[in-house]
Amino acid sequence: MRGLWRALCAALLGSVSAYVHASVSVSGTRVIYPEQNKQVSVRLSNDGNHPVLVQAWVDTGDASAKPEALSVPFMLMPPVFRMEAGKAQVIRLSYTKEPLPQDRESVFWLNVLEIPPKAQASGESQNSLQIAYRTRIKLFFRPRDLKGDPTEAAQKVRWSVLKTDHGFALRAENPTQFAVSYSTLGVRTPGKTVQATPGMVMPFDAATFPLSGDIGGIPRPLKIEYSTINDYGALVPAETSLP
Repeated sequence: MRGLWRALCAALLGSVSAYVHASVSVSGTRVIYPEQNKQVSVRLSNDGNHPVLVQAWVDTGDASAKPEALSVPFMLMPPVFRMEAGKAQVIRLSYTKEPLPQDRESVFWLNVLEIPPKAQASGESQNSLQIAYRTRIKLFFRPRDLKGDPTEAAQKVRWSVLKTDHGFALRAENPTQFAVSYSTLGVRTPGKTVQATPGMVMPFDAATFPLSGDIGGIPRPLKIEYSTINDYGALVPAETSLP
């Protein structure tokens, strides 16, 4: 695996064609892995006009970690493969039964690295840059015995306002067993909405989202407007009161 990763990285420095767009698409923006499943399948499609080499792996949240240095409780097959133009490939994830928390979701990341083909250089132009494309989507491991409904988790998040050295921020406390991912987030004020940097709140944890403007002098209560991302990748708009 280590040699393969080095070879893939070395390909980035090779002489290739003017290949400027990612060809491989992933069916979905997240993967839900119910513990009771023996495996979960993810479908990839090569929508380009050239064959590509693909490597897939799972990480724990560090996007810069090398695949060979990772220890994750999933086996992925096939980890490396060639995709012909216009073809599809299914990769299968299997949980290897290493212990994970049973009272909450665990979040990992599925990576799909696409290496375009080398081109036959012609004329005097022998040097060009090969670009690798990586798609990285969330992988949620959902224990069998979790209680509650993940679609209701966002409604139970508790909000407050923080004054920081850099301005104002929203603090979200998630008392549920499910991770909540925000696509959009903001505070509605008279005349405008002050946007916040969206992100994710882990189960039984809290997160802080910086606001782009000052809301200190605005009378309460205010409304928080947000969109969460459900299991199918769809945006679910909602709002709640900010005390």
